[in-house]
Amino acid sequence: MFKNIFFPVLLTSCLLTACITSPTGRSQLVFMPETQINQMGLQAFDSLKKEKTVSTNSQYNQLAGCISQAITQELGGNWEVVVFEDKSANAFALPGNKIGIYTGMLALVDNHDQLAAVIGHEVGHVLAKHSNERASQEMAVNQGMAMIQAIGSPQSALGQTAFGLLGLGAEYGILMPYSRVQESEADIIGADLMAKAGFDPRQSIALWQKMEQASQGQQPVEFLSTHPANATRIQNLEQHMPQAMSFYQQAQAMGKQPHCS
Repeated sequence: MFKNIFFPVLLTSCLLTACITSPTGRSQLVFMPETQINQMGLQAFDSLKKEKTVSTNSQYNQLAGCISQAITQELGGNWEVVVFEDKSANAFALPGNKIGIYTGMLALVDNHDQLAAVIGHEVGHVLAKHSNERASQEMAVNQGMAMIQAIGSPQSALGQTAFGLLGLGAEYGILMPYSRVQESEADIIGADLMAKAGFDPRQSIALWQKMEQASQGQQPVEFLSTHPANATRIQNLEQHMPQAMSFYQQAQAMGKQPHCS
């Protein structure tokens, strides 16, 4: 009986104290400990490195590393970047400063600015604590304190759900895409990140147009299967472009002209 009373009181306390503001000014419910979320990210990344072939393509690794470094040096911290040998056009970033890029994505983009848009978008999810937000919502609504126990049991059904909350659900057989609000937010944050690093943010619009065209072929782009793109997404970026361009012009004036081709 004590547990039945204790959890609602604890949850209510969390809900009252866990509202934070995202980088775009949106109110978020986030109360999972960051150390726990980061640990989940590290576990998921380690699992992927064991399950997938890491690319030895020096050109791909140099390109991915150069762009990721240019973007993340604005943020601080050490970020690990791994290129995975996979024909899917996909990429992700995880809590704990981890970035994964599939060779299929590198083959799809036209230039380093478009790849910067992809990486900036995924890093935007991490900066906005979207994994924590989704895990907190899941914990508050459905799973309760059991979600915390799931972190230590990644192979269990609940553990797979926990990993799904990181945005890696497809890898573990559970598709749990970010919400459209979170996707739009990551688009905006990513455009600003790439612009501040000296990449042309206008290429983010060209990227999503290219992704939409590619998804109309026989095989849909995997990146879009968990990251829905549509006319509204492109329209939002177009509306935000004046601000992103101001960051880009400032970066150019400061001599930030990354050469990652």
